[in-house]
Amino acid sequence: MPFAESSGVRYFQFESLPPALAQAVFTRRGGVSPWPWETLNVGGTVGDEPDRVRQNRLRCFAALSRPMESMFDVWQVHSAHCVVALDPRPVDTPHKKADVILTRNPGVTLYMRFADCVPVLLYDPVRAAVGMVHAGWLGTVRGAARVAVEVMGTAFGSQPGDILAAIGPSIGPDHYEVGQDVLEQVAAAFSGETDRLVERRNDRLYLDLWAANRLQLQEAGVKHVEVAGLCTACHTDDWFSHRAEKGQTGRFGALLALPA
Repeated sequence: MPFAESSGVRYFQFESLPPALAQAVFTRRGGVSPWPWETLNVGGTVGDEPDRVRQNRLRCFAALSRPMESMFDVWQVHSAHCVVALDPRPVDTPHKKADVILTRNPGVTLYMRFADCVPVLLYDPVRAAVGMVHAGWLGTVRGAARVAVEVMGTAFGSQPGDILAAIGPSIGPDHYEVGQDVLEQVAAAFSGETDRLVERRNDRLYLDLWAANRLQLQEAGVKHVEVAGLCTACHTDDWFSHRAEKGQTGRFGALLALPA
């Protein structure tokens, strides 16, 4: 598996994305937070001390040799709202509500937080643009990954066939049990594809977020999609999992930036 480590900070990197990119999905290892956020928690709304969260974020950025001042993050709300980041977000500026961030500025580092939802990283080597998507089941049925590809086209001139996409560690289909209400929304969003995306086992329904986001990207015209295939609920030694840890957990970070 393509894991790396820097000063105790352990992170996953996609093999299909070029080495020049700063890209990582950070595990929960290498931070300063105690249980239940042990140790590399970067979520500021889960009860951890702000100073510890800040130290953990600093460790993430240091591991990829990116300055914290380059960060652009958002208030994630399970939407398909997209923000084009022209510059880093000043620390005294309120977060925009969104679940897609795009940029062409090498001085901007895209950063998001996860604990079962799907990180989707996008890179257009032709237009030198990157994007990051936070896609839980609601963001998935709302088309967050598709919107990211569409806005890369309108904002940067990106062609979907040029974009490299990567689906990161998140809850896998064996563990993501959902209800009838979710099934109905998946059926509406992915007409005719429900049987591919939702499996019924022992009268229970299980959603495959990896397949759903891969399908959405492919339907948008993206030809190259890497799927990490790492389930956060299976591997809580490496990942925070809201579902497996019954909500008493932290958030792991994902980072993406163009070469400076």
